[in-house]
Amino acid sequence: MNAQLEGIESIAGTYPFDLKASLRTLRINRFFWHLARAEHRELFLRDEEEAMRREALSEEEKALVRTRDWLGLVRYGTNFFVLEKFARVVKMSNLEVYAKMRGESFEDFMKTRRVPDAR
Repeated sequence: MNAQLEGIESIAGTYPFDLKASLRTLRINRFFWHLARAEHRELFLRDEEEAMRREALSEEEKALVRTRDWLGLVRYGTNFFVLEKFARVVKMSNLEVYAKMRGESFEDFMKTRRVPDAR
């Protein structure tokens, strides 16, 4: 194990993205990365199941995508930077994703921000 990650599991809400996670989640991370290209976005918006089938996502990965389980995707090991690409495709802002990750409505989440009226 990377010495910098020793004890990381004891920090609540911390989900390290290391080489092991990167290799395990390569398919789903590539799937989201490909959404940067128009043809992949168009296929996903037209037929999510076909888009996931073409990328050979596992059933667990497909379920995470179908349910838009943002925190589940992070816990699974999905890289947050590619999740941001996915969020844009499904018309969600980062703030909306953060609210979902916290299990809050967007309105309640925004009340916790220093600038609650920012959008």
